[in-house]
Order: sequence, then structure tokens, then C-alpha cells
Amino acid sequence: MTQRDRDRLVALKKAKRKLMTQREAAEEIGQTERHVRRLLVKLRKKGDAAVVHALRGQRSNRKMDEKIKAKAMAMLRQELYRGFGPTLASEYLAQQRQITVSRETVRAWMIPAGLWHPRRPGVKDIHVWRPRRSRLGELVQWDTSEHDWLEGRGPKLYLISMIDDATSRLHARFVLHDSTAENMRLLWSYVELHGRPLSFYTDKAGLFQTTPKIARDQRELPRDEREPLPPTQIGRALAELGIVWIGAHSPQAKGRVERSFQTANTYLQTEFIPWWNQTLAVAPASPDDAHRPLDQQQSLAASLSYVETRQVNNAYTLQFDNKIYQIARSDI
Repeated sequence: MTQRDRDRLVALKKAKRKLMTQREAAEEIGQTERHVRRLLVKLRKKGDAAVVHALRGQRSNRKMDEKIKAKAMAMLRQELYRGFGPTLASEYLAQQRQITVSRETVRAWMIPAGLWHPRRPGVKDIHVWRPRRSRLGELVQWDTSEHDWLEGRGPKLYLISMIDDATSRLHARFVLHDSTAENMRLLWSYVELHGRPLSFYTDKAGLFQTTPKIARDQRELPRDEREPLPPTQIGRALAELGIVWIGAHSPQAKGRVERSFQTANTYLQTEFIPWWNQTLAVAPASPDDAHRPLDQQQSLAASLSYVETRQVNNAYTLQFDNKIYQIARSDI
């Protein structure tokens, strides 16, 4: 019997002995007068056990069957599912074993088994999150991940991803190199699929921003005194497409051989990204879509290609990459 049960029993016995009214007893134990009368009837029949719930100590009707729990834990102990969190584990149990169980129940199963270690909340400085943009396509975050996606079973792959700030909608692709060409290919596919966003939010890597070269014996000039530097290939392409580039000041500011590479992208496009956009994406604050179609004077093939400036000589030749090219007479 708990202390709360003892307090209720004292109030009921006082009401039985007419030391207090049933209304006063009801107010003291936080129940209605009608329920107090029912408890007094039980008190005469069962004695002190009247204040103890009849189902206390019995197995809950909602308790998961031990066979189902054992089946689920056998799956989660497999090497394939090592590192899964409770949320992802509950989703895979529903998909692959047809075991529908909440993530909190899975968490309670995984902790004693050593498959999940709860994090102790630490005292941290309060960080106010930047609010999401209100419209789809108003701001798209663009970044590259160097995680070991194939877990040492294949070549190193880079995941270039674009995430809409307002909705968390994902657009991504695995590549072998984090190069200008691969980033342009992803940009091409994004614009073809969704249209031109208002702005992209990236880090200040050399793909997006030209870094000034400073000699050792020279000091770096203030930003407003520097000569304007030519844009990078991606910077030029964004300008031609009318998309604003925003550079993040810190990483925190921005929130898997060839066959295996193709397999990873197939999984990414057909399973992971649809799951992400269906499960994790949110509705924007505004129903308006800020994406814009391509204008007539804009061409993805022209903008998303390497563009170099060269001088044409008197003989209608130009030099590029240590080679001399002759311009055909019909093109002069």
C-alpha cells in the first residue's frame, strides 16, 4: 500500500465514523462524493484493501508478449542493425517483421540489452535556433558529407545534399569526388526537378568562393579594400541563373568500385530520399513556392559548364590547357 493509499484510507475511516462529512472526505482525497460513497461500501466489504486498485500487481493487457519481444531483440542484435537508434529500429521492426511497437518501448528494450545508451543531459548554454524560412525554395542548404558510407567495403563516397530550409525536403546524390563538376550535376538535377530557388546556403569552400592569395610578407587587406576577385565556376553559374549565394560563417550555421556506387545512388533515390521527404519533411509556414522556372535567356547546359576567358590571336587561334585551337573559318 502506498502513502497515497494510506491517506485515502484515513479520510474514508473518518467519514465512516462521522468525524467528517463525505463532501469533506471527497475534497481531501480529490474525488467526487459519489465515488466516496462507493469506496465506503467497499470498505465495509473488503476492509483496508478497498483503497487498493483491483488490477494492481496483475499483468497489463497492453504489455507486449515476451515471444514478440524476443523476436524483435534477435533482429536488433544482428550486425546489420548495429548502431540503430530506437526510432529507426521501431520503423524497421514494422517494415521487416511486422512488429508494431512504439520507439519508447523499443528504447526500454534496447537499454538493458546494451544496444542503446541513453544520453545524460548536460548543462549547456542556451542556443536560440534560427527560425525556418517561410516558403519552399526561399533558402536551400547545400553541403557535402565525407562519412564512410560503404563502411570500408568499397571506395570512398561523398554525399552531396541539398535540404530546403523551410520544409527539410532532401535532394542528394553519392559521388566519387567532391568536385565542381559533380556539384554542378547535382545543381542541374535540382533545378530541372524543382526550379530555381531564391538562394543557396553553403560553407565558404573554394568551390563557391575564390580565396585571395596573400604573400607571406604582406598583410591581408580589409574586405572593403580588396580588389574584386573573379567568381568560381559555381559562383558564376549561380549568378547567371539568378540564384543568390550565401556563405556560412561556421559549420554549425548550416544545421557508399562503380557498381557499388550506382547501387548506393539507386537506394538513395528510390528508398531513402522518398522516406526522408515523406517522414521528416514539414509543411512550410507559407503555401507559396519560391522556386522559379528558367527564363528564356537561361540555359542549364551553358551555365552549368566550365567557362574560361581566352584571347583570340590574329590567326584566329586561342590557347587553352597548353594546346592551340584553330577557329573554323565558317565560325569567324
